[in-house]
Amino acid sequence: MASLFKKVGSFFLDIIEVVVTALAFFVVVYLFLFQPHQVKGNSMYPNFYDKEYLLTDKVSYRFGEPERGDVIIFKAPRNEEYEYIKRIIGLPNEKVMISEGHVFVNNQQLNEAYLPPSYQTRAGTFASENQIISLGGSEYFVLGDNRSHSSDSRDWGPVPEENIIGKTWLRYWPINRIGTIKEPAY
Repeated sequence: MASLFKKVGSFFLDIIEVVVTALAFFVVVYLFLFQPHQVKGNSMYPNFYDKEYLLTDKVSYRFGEPERGDVIIFKAPRNEEYEYIKRIIGLPNEKVMISEGHVFVNNQQLNEAYLPPSYQTRAGTFASENQIISLGGSEYFVLGDNRSHSSDSRDWGPVPEENIIGKTWLRYWPINRIGTIKEPAY
């Protein structure tokens, strides 16, 4: 009988050890490597849909800088309790301007092949038509892909680098749209 209790006790200790190890692994991955996010709203349509699930890479920017075209998750500048998804348009120390429905970076019209040709970029309350926005050394100008239905840097200004959580890496839901997030070619 004592042998039976010893085997049952050993079995439960093994299960607890496996569960604790798995939880520790999950916490490390979640806090330092990858984090799941859900797209909320249509600000990134047609490239990202409402209620899609993405995996955010939290490691890449520890070894390299964010690049133009990266789709990032960041803490909202006006309320850091919320996280937004947007595309990086302007990099630190660059000049961004919106004019006649187009985006210009350092006086060059931005080629946005990831958007339908019919999309126009309107000015906002922060970035008005033909106003040059000069970004600081650690600021990023971000826009939603659905330009007519996105609250972004045009309305509330640049995103500080410290607000960036990570770069979208993988779409894992819905199943018919599973895949890595491809970077646009410029």
